Amino acid sequence: MKVQQFLEHHGLAQNPFSQEDAQTDPLFKQHCSRDVFHPAWDKIFGSADEPATAVVFGEKGSGKTALRLQIVEQISAHNRAHPDHRVFVIEYDDFNPFLDAFHERMKLFSHNPEKTLARFRLWDHMDAILSLGVTDLVTAILEGQSASADAAFTIDSGKLTQLSPPQKRDLLLLAAYYDRSLGLSPGERWTRLRRKLHFHNWKAYWDLTLGVAGSAVLFGLTTYFGGLTQFRDSWWPWAIILLLWAPWVWRQLHLVWHAWRVSRQMKVIDHNVNPLRRTMSRFEGKDLVGQPTPSRDRSDDRYELLSKFQSVLRTLGFQSVTILVDRVDEPHLINGSAQRMRDLLWPMFDNKFLKHAGVGLKLLLPIEVSFYLTKEDKEFYERSRLDKQNLIRSLEWTGESLYDLANDRLQAVALDGQTAKVKLKSWFEESVDEPELVSTLARLRVPRHLFKFIHRLLVDHCNRYTAESPKWQIGRETLQSALAVYLRDLEAYDRGMGTG
Repeated sequence: MKVQQFLEHHGLAQNPFSQEDAQTDPLFKQHCSRDVFHPAWDKIFGSADEPATAVVFGEKGSGKTALRLQIVEQISAHNRAHPDHRVFVIEYDDFNPFLDAFHERMKLFSHNPEKTLARFRLWDHMDAILSLGVTDLVTAILEGQSASADAAFTIDSGKLTQLSPPQKRDLLLLAAYYDRSLGLSPGERWTRLRRKLHFHNWKAYWDLTLGVAGSAVLFGLTTYFGGLTQFRDSWWPWAIILLLWAPWVWRQLHLVWHAWRVSRQMKVIDHNVNPLRRTMSRFEGKDLVGQPTPSRDRSDDRYELLSKFQSVLRTLGFQSVTILVDRVDEPHLINGSAQRMRDLLWPMFDNKFLKHAGVGLKLLLPIEVSFYLTKEDKEFYERSRLDKQNLIRSLEWTGESLYDLANDRLQAVALDGQTAKVKLKSWFEESVDEPELVSTLARLRVPRHLFKFIHRLLVDHCNRYTAESPKWQIGRETLQSALAVYLRDLEAYDRGMGTG
C-alpha cells in the first residue's frame, strides 16, 4: 500500500509531516507561518510598534526557528501596512564567521574553545550585531533592496535626502567600522555609499593638497631662479618640503594608530589596518573629533554607535529594531556544548542591553542552557533582571496543542472540497478515541517529534497492507507498537546514544 494512496483517500494532496525543520519546510512558510502559532506567541512577540525583549528556552524541535520565521513574517506584514513606522530586523543566527574571527585572535592565549568563549564579552556581541545591521542597511541603500529581498525592508531613495549632514557622517563612520560585504572591496563600497549620500568632504584633503601643491610651487620657483642644481644642493628647499608635508604625515600616523587600535579591539571582525586608514582619511578632522570608536574594551562606545545607527534608521522610516538570536547550538566552535553556549550567551544578560530603548531582543535559546540559571548568584539576577524580560523557561507543547497543530497542517494540504472531512482522528479506527490520541501525542513533547512519529506511523501502517487490499484506518496495535519503538529511540537520543 502506497503512502500517497492513503493520503489521497483522506483528501490530502501531500504528506504534511514529511519535513521536520521549519527553515526548509515549504508548507510552514506558505500556509502555517501566518496562521499556526505557539500558545505563548503573544508574550514572545508582543507588539511590533513597541518591541520588547523575550528570553525563550526550548528543547530541540520545539519550534524556536519557526518562531523566528514567524516574527519576521509578522514584522514584514506590519511594515507593509505602516511604511513610515517600520521595524528593522537583525537576524543574529549565524555565529560561525564571528566566532571564527574571535577564535583566531584568541589563539595567542589558548587554542582551547572553552577558554576562547570565556573571553567573549558584551561588546563583542554588539560589534557582531552592528556588523549585521549596518551591512544589511548599506546593501539596501546601494542595491535598492535589503539582503532578505523583502520589499517590507527596502530603503526609499527619496528618504536619503532627509538625512542631516551629521547623520550622513554617522552612517559613513558606521560603514567604515562595520560594513562587511563580500561583493566589493570595503573602499569601493564605502565610496559608492558616500556618492549615494552626496556627502562632500573636499576639506579632508587639505593637507595632501598643501603638500603636493606647495612642493610643486617650490620646485618650480627654485628651478626657475636658481636652476635644478640649486634645488638639489641646497638644504632649505628640503626643509620647506618637510614642513609642507608634516600635517599630512602627522595625520596619517594618527590614523594608522587609530586603525590599529580598532582592528585590535574588534575581535569578531577582521579589519586590515591600511584599508581602514585609507577610509578614515577621507573624513575631515572635525568629523572624527569626539566621535565614539570601537577601540576600547568597553561597551559604552558601542551603545553610542548603536544609538547613531537607530537615529539613521528612524529618518529612513524604521522606528525600532528587533534582534533575533537563534541557532546558538549550531556553530562548530560550540558543537552543542551547553557550557560553551552559556559562556557565549551570558554576557548578553545585561539589563541595560536587553532594555535598550527602541530595541527588542528575542533570545531563542536551547533548553540545556536554562539549567545554568539555577546555579547563578544574586549578582547575575540583579544585572540581568530576568523578571523584566518576558522569560519563558520552557517552550512547552501540550497534547492538545500538538493535536491542533497536526490538524492545522492537514487543513493546509487538503484537496479542494475535502477540508471538512480532513481530521487526524479520521486516520484511526473508532477504538482509538480523541482523548487517547491526545494523550499519545503529549508524550512526543515537541512538533519535530510529532512530525517524525506520524510519518513513521504512516509508513509502518502502509507497509502492512497491499495496494489491492488497502486499509484506510490505523489500528490501536500499530499505533502502540510504533509509539513504543519511537519512544525507545527518543530516550536513546536524549541520553546521547542515538540519532533520534
